[in-house]
Amino acid sequence: MKSLIAAVAFLVATAASAQDAAALFQAKCKICHGADGKGTPSGIKLGAKDLTAAKISAADAKKVITEGKGKMIGFKGKLSDAEIDAVAAFVANGLK
Repeated sequence: MKSLIAAVAFLVATAASAQDAAALFQAKCKICHGADGKGTPSGIKLGAKDLTAAKISAADAKKVITEGKGKMIGFKGKLSDAEIDAVAAFVANGLK
């Protein structure tokens, strides 16, 4: 029974984390990367990549989100480590 409760709690936390990551992406990233991850016209001019076509690991996404890259600002100090990890996993998982 304890195993079942732990499994359900994990699934609920994972689903909530994915929802939180999607909400963070919409709040912080869509201005350049677009709501769908394909990039906005102004974002593309600044060098924003189409995240739906990019093959990026969560570790690489975390580094870019944390430190920034090119004209993209870094979010260290603006997002918590857990939020950065969640968005990095969301991006690496094809915005899912």
